[in-house]
Amino acid sequence: MKKLLLLTLFSLGLIAEQRVVTLAPSVNEIVYALGEGKSVVANTKFCDYPLESQKVKKIGGYASISLEKILKAKPTVVISQDYDNALLNNLKALNVKTLVYKTNTISDIKRTILSIGKNFDKTQKAVQIVDDIDFSLRSLSNITKDKKILIVISPRKDLSNQIYVTGNFLYFEDIIKASNNKNAYNSKSSMQPVINAEKVISMNPDIIILLGAFFEGKPKELEEVKNAWRAMPINASKYDNIYAIDKEYAGIPSHRVVNFIEDFKKILENVRDK
Repeated sequence: MKKLLLLTLFSLGLIAEQRVVTLAPSVNEIVYALGEGKSVVANTKFCDYPLESQKVKKIGGYASISLEKILKAKPTVVISQDYDNALLNNLKALNVKTLVYKTNTISDIKRTILSIGKNFDKTQKAVQIVDDIDFSLRSLSNITKDKKILIVISPRKDLSNQIYVTGNFLYFEDIIKASNNKNAYNSKSSMQPVINAEKVISMNPDIIILLGAFFEGKPKELEEVKNAWRAMPINASKYDNIYAIDKEYAGIPSHRVVNFIEDFKKILENVRDK
């Protein structure tokens, strides 16, 4: 009986031991947030949060992920976003357990957190994280409303063309709607919007938010970019509503969306209090 008990405990230990490979910063961050960072044996070179994930073996970048390196890591599960279908199909063909998620919208992000939490038997922690996201969203309501908000991705000083903005099918849209405001950009297309200065002027946004993670620690350069936007004949310039968020989490659809929501909330409060 004693031997049987020991054998059972040993077997359970083998089952519980997971070797996780994460193929995107968002899912990597969620795994760590659920307290399973110790199980991550490989990730990509862009998975640099939290700090301990930087020390994990790297298996490539977005377009250069090595199937061979993944297999060498001997994963029990590979967790990814829904891109690079060829790689994901190869993993499945090799009978590698693969969990694939969308993280486009807030609902997608919450479903991903809950599903990964279930996989690691961390449902209670996952529910807590999702509740935090919902609470953050509710805190945005009616701080200021009916404003047209334009969120700009990777802003530059040159505003002549190729201005990347957030469209109507990403989590930024959900956040704007939760605040009872609206996206200055409106389209039925789910493609990444690329506009020019003339289009910005025609939209005439009331608030501009620049997402510039690569400007973190570079306030002078960031101010130069903001000045370029302040020169535009739009309401956001007229009322000095040009803002910037220079944190990397602003563009990563993970549990850290609550950090972006908090920054967004402060911007709305500043607009309200002027």
